[in-house]
Amino acid sequence: MNFRAYFAGPIKRVSLLLSFCLFACMASYAQSLKVAAAANLQSIITVLQKDFKQKTNIDIDPIVGSSGKLVAQIKNGAPFDVFLSADMSFPDALYKDGFSAKAPVVYALGNLVICSATNIGFENWERTMLTPRIKKIAIANPSVAPYGLAAEELLKKKGVLDNVKSKMVYGESISQVNTYITTGVVDVGFTTQALVKDPANKTTLFWKLIDPKTYTPIQQGMVILKHGETNPDAEKFYRYILSEDAKKIFEQYGYRVQ
Repeated sequence: MNFRAYFAGPIKRVSLLLSFCLFACMASYAQSLKVAAAANLQSIITVLQKDFKQKTNIDIDPIVGSSGKLVAQIKNGAPFDVFLSADMSFPDALYKDGFSAKAPVVYALGNLVICSATNIGFENWERTMLTPRIKKIAIANPSVAPYGLAAEELLKKKGVLDNVKSKMVYGESISQVNTYITTGVVDVGFTTQALVKDPANKTTLFWKLIDPKTYTPIQQGMVILKHGETNPDAEKFYRYILSEDAKKIFEQYGYRVQ
């Protein structure tokens, strides 16, 4: 019996089937919705991801990091479809530089809080931070993280920035600041209200909401990037983030919506 001829047909069919599956997988991967999300969205993005999946049966692939670092990746060719920033300046700059065809929109306003794993007393936190009992104060790197920039602006307005600079511990993102706070690496830190509103956080935290009038409003911007213009799911996700259902989730996590 000619075994080569006998098995040629089945082998060819299996080969074609494997080639088809490989092509389908590659096409699916190429069209996966990649969402670059600011670090302050680390907890909420999973909730939004689940809700969006339930409504559309579309999966998203979130990439979380400081807004500034995500922008650097985008400019270096990272294949992100949608960018959810912690402010408007970064997406505005991307739009002006031609990395998006549509101007960014505000999807939420962030709230800054002062937070600690110990009850340091927050009635007069400005004075408390000047005392010897407070040795380490965490804020996100102001050059890449909008919440860090807001915290620095706040401390300057309160007239204590120069006096506490030696105590400052800078996180590369707000999520790193959150880790510093919840693990007690620092005595106190400035972060997003989303940390204390996150049900997944099991650490007992003491905190105070900072008056939004004492720092420039943290308008968080969203933009569809050039890479996402050919992905129809990008527009669906964009519209979802601006929907009433998404706004309710943002409010639950301590954000303000318009």
